[in-house]
Amino acid sequence: MDGKKKKKIFFIYPPSPVLNREDRCQQPTKELLVIPPLPPTDLMYLAAIAESLGYQAKIQDYSLGGNFIDDLKLFSPDYLVVNIATPTFKSDMEAVAQAKSIFPDLITIVKGAPFLTYNTNVIYENPYIDYVIMGEPELTLKEILEGVPDNEILGICYKDNFQGIKNELRPFNENLDDLPFPARHLVDNSIYKRPDNGKVQAVIKVSRGCPYHCFFCLATPVSGMKVRTRTAENIIAEIRECVEKYKIKNFLFWSDIFNLDREWTIDLCKKIIDSGLKITWSANSRANTMDDEMASWMYKSGCRLVSIGVESGSQEVLDNIGKKITLDDIRNTVRILKKNHIKIYNYFVIGLPWETEKTVEETIKFAIELDSNFISFYTATPLPGTRFFAYAMMNKLIEGQLDFESAYYVPTVRSHELSKERIFELHKQAIKRFYLRPKFILKTLISLRTFTEFKNYFMAGLNLLLKK
Repeated sequence: MDGKKKKKIFFIYPPSPVLNREDRCQQPTKELLVIPPLPPTDLMYLAAIAESLGYQAKIQDYSLGGNFIDDLKLFSPDYLVVNIATPTFKSDMEAVAQAKSIFPDLITIVKGAPFLTYNTNVIYENPYIDYVIMGEPELTLKEILEGVPDNEILGICYKDNFQGIKNELRPFNENLDDLPFPARHLVDNSIYKRPDNGKVQAVIKVSRGCPYHCFFCLATPVSGMKVRTRTAENIIAEIRECVEKYKIKNFLFWSDIFNLDREWTIDLCKKIIDSGLKITWSANSRANTMDDEMASWMYKSGCRLVSIGVESGSQEVLDNIGKKITLDDIRNTVRILKKNHIKIYNYFVIGLPWETEKTVEETIKFAIELDSNFISFYTATPLPGTRFFAYAMMNKLIEGQLDFESAYYVPTVRSHELSKERIFELHKQAIKRFYLRPKFILKTLISLRTFTEFKNYFMAGLNLLLKK
């Protein structure tokens, strides 16, 4: 674009309810106690690619405020790229339609997990959409912006003579080190904070892919079975940029499964220590991939929180969803993390197809037994593209219209034995029985170190008490 006016490209999270739009989760944050809004790291990657090609890029997360239409008119972009999520699909698409009505020549591009299953139809049903990106978007967007002929670009749907065309899917990117660092200079990083201490937190995407293909999870359909890791050197270079350029020292190491490769995990921890960077970070873990030496190195390098997908306190339910872990695996990992002074955030799911009053009670008692620092009880949500969605359709667990607007909080399907209404009541009981225990409240109060922590915990507790 040398010697020419730069083309403009606008990346947005639409003005829909606040949602963590990482494709595997798509979690609304309004009803969940300790889930903070995450920065639009996916858009930052895409913007960095656009800038490398000479485009003028702009990023805005309208779920947290702002006037999309005013900004659109002022910026007057050539391209609009929108992250579309399943729970907010309708309102997300309305934003794209509005933009196209104002600028008919605007090239509109949508991406997101819904398009794993709902792609060619989008082109037919929504004439304001020019491109649908399926799968990993970075290299696909790069080719669109470079002007590669549409029929040669893998991973897109597009229109040709009023016909919807679906190209072959793009293979997963095997070298994540080749991607530029996210364009953090295009967002207000200060609005994305840890929920406990209120400090600014960046997301570092350290790997992609998961081999386990859990019953309800989109990680494998979205990112593949193979775990693709960045090198420790590449990750540390991004951390250093965050610390030195943006003064960010708190990180979420985002991955579909963080510590599957023991050697890689320990090597990363050692190199963080050797770098001299004084940071605090969190990550996730399966319940059978943690050991004492690994946890020790994680703590030494700054890890202070690990999240675990426990899912259920019923071994029968775990077996039915193919989790391939045991309750004793979970107990062992929790013990190791506590021994190494790493806080624990356990995730549970209530309302899976085999859920009964008995299995919910087992789950609540198991959650209390584990006594982690944080916990989320989600209601089972069969997002399209998961094995759960196919099972719910085949076994007629869906009653009425499938609504994902309050996904993970208000149940979307029944179990074989429990109604949606009963699952919702049991879900709320589980939250209160865990968090309102005198032992938990006292332990939490003793652990607080700053007024900010006290204020944030107080507001979370108040929200809990006011839940209906």
